[in-house]
Amino acid sequence: MIDGPFFGLVVSGILGTGLVAGVFYGFSTFVMRGLAALPPAQGVAAMNAINVAAVRPAFMVLFVGSAVLSALTAVVTFVVWPGEGKVELLLGSALYLIGSFGLTIVANVPRNERLAGLTPDGPEAGGYWPVYVREWTFWNHVRTVASAAASLLYILALA
Repeated sequence: MIDGPFFGLVVSGILGTGLVAGVFYGFSTFVMRGLAALPPAQGVAAMNAINVAAVRPAFMVLFVGSAVLSALTAVVTFVVWPGEGKVELLLGSALYLIGSFGLTIVANVPRNERLAGLTPDGPEAGGYWPVYVREWTFWNHVRTVASAAASLLYILALA
């Protein structure tokens, strides 16, 4: 059984990855739909404002902190090699680190940067906006599932 400080680490990982999954879920289910319904200039301006707000401590501590917790959980799992839950802990850590944190860096952030470089009411922004919404939302769905699955696997490791 996982106990002591390792138990606290796993519980923190459950909370972190679960909260991140919730943020991503909100974006996938209603925020992006609402933004997509706006005229392109308004949608681009709103998403750019959201992307600026997202890199503030309130979200970044949760998002990056969950990546640190996932990495630490993987390392501690290798060192401690618990009798139970090791597969779930390693898979959960990999899912969050690759499917949420890593995917953000390689799929969502580049799209955000491209969008930020466009003038919201310009013709290029109007043409890119529907593509951005479709692609960004797809990758966000993947991040949502990866974060939720990581949280579930951490829970199963404690069961």
